[in-house]
Amino acid sequence: MFGFLNLNKPFGWTSHDCVAKTRKVLRLKRVGHAGTLDPAATGVLPIALGKATRLLQYLPGEKAYKATIRLGVRTTTDDLQGEIITQQPVTGLTLETVKTALQKFEGKIEQIPPSYSAIQVQGKRLYDLARKGEIVEAPVRTVEVFKMEILDWREGEFPEVDVFIACGAGTYIRAIARDLGTVLETGGTLAALQRTASSGFKLADSLTFADLEAQLQAGTFQPLPPDAALQHLPFVSLSATAAQKWCQGQRITKQDNSSAEILRVYAEDERFLGIGKSNGDVLIPTLVLI
Repeated sequence: MFGFLNLNKPFGWTSHDCVAKTRKVLRLKRVGHAGTLDPAATGVLPIALGKATRLLQYLPGEKAYKATIRLGVRTTTDDLQGEIITQQPVTGLTLETVKTALQKFEGKIEQIPPSYSAIQVQGKRLYDLARKGEIVEAPVRTVEVFKMEILDWREGEFPEVDVFIACGAGTYIRAIARDLGTVLETGGTLAALQRTASSGFKLADSLTFADLEAQLQAGTFQPLPPDAALQHLPFVSLSATAAQKWCQGQRITKQDNSSAEILRVYAEDERFLGIGKSNGDVLIPTLVLI
């Protein structure tokens, strides 16, 4: 089996849980995922099957989310799974004020990841340190938010705002929720999160585990093609002779004028052969899948 599964991750499961379940259901050893999702988050989790695990490094980093941010509350994990640090009813806050504050989070922004996160500091993951009571602040990182749009606003003692967020790789939505609360001087935490797109895969096309098992039982399951999530990369098509040499690990003279460094490589019969690296007028085999 060779390709991708666009999985709709269930609530409460870790990304590792999803990989283990996929291995069991498909009876497949080589399984990997792109873009970790917290257990409390749901939505798109791209799963690579078989040799497609070697393509994970080439997937695009853009992601999109629907997030619910609760104001007036701060927690240890920056979401509702953590212990409450402060909780104070919010008064006098308007939607217009929230909208203005959210504008500060568009574009390239500096962000401190949550203390409970998978980021490594001195070789140790922050969540492991945090669980031992050792709170270590992660280094500030620059991330990019392409678009932020308010979807809904609910007033009350602890108002909630639903936000659509399109962003680049490495962006922590929990950190945005926390920092929005800081800007508004109310405190804030992430109440719910659904990833609606990741690495070229969309929620509307995703499968739950129940869907997957039903398709397997009916004999209709087909992995998505291995190049399905690589459409952001330019491609080159090789003649039969050039394709044979390239698949044998030989450098060949480029047969196009593309200036791109990383290319999808196809045979003339449209078979996907792998990933090549362009160096001047030479195409170098980087990842051969045939």
